[in-house]
Amino acid sequence: MTERLRRQLDFILTIDKEKNILRQTHLSGHGRRENDAEHAWHMAIMAYLLSEYSNEEIDVAKVMLMCLIHDIVEIDAGDTYAYDEVNKATQKEREDKAKEHLYSILPDDQKQTLISLFDEFEAFESAESKFAHAMDNLQPLLLNDSNDGSDWTSHEVTASQVYGRQSKTALGSESLFEITDEILKEHIEKGHIKE
Repeated sequence: MTERLRRQLDFILTIDKEKNILRQTHLSGHGRRENDAEHAWHMAIMAYLLSEYSNEEIDVAKVMLMCLIHDIVEIDAGDTYAYDEVNKATQKEREDKAKEHLYSILPDDQKQTLISLFDEFEAFESAESKFAHAMDNLQPLLLNDSNDGSDWTSHEVTASQVYGRQSKTALGSESLFEITDEILKEHIEKGHIKE
């Protein structure tokens, strides 16, 4: 076995640990908490299916890869809940350290490619990163909606918190933000999201 292949296989086995990182969002139908790998897979499929709603023309394969790799860092850094202000303060530092450690398992060319994609996602400047973020926001919103807003209710999330996060969806897709807005207004009216 070549050194390159050994490193690739090591990385492949390492990212299996992403299946153990539980998120706060529950599966549809009031299922168990989803894990990071399920979240990434779901977003990647969504990116393909919903790409026509992007505000700008995008390379959908690039968006799908961003969706698949953006939470690998949570193997080391842990999941940071979207509305957890305390842990969000150290999130970038933890994720940068994890990014260097985990992607360094790969051969250098693949390490640089994936770090570049991760950094592009985080920079939130390209059309692809904006649409990937829209998927990252929409996916848990759809699950929350299917569960009668129970995750928002249990975390006592406020409308300003949810809209603060979801407003970025419009930068990737105004069409999908319209749906997001409808869903949020419905849950605010039902009292699942505090005003």
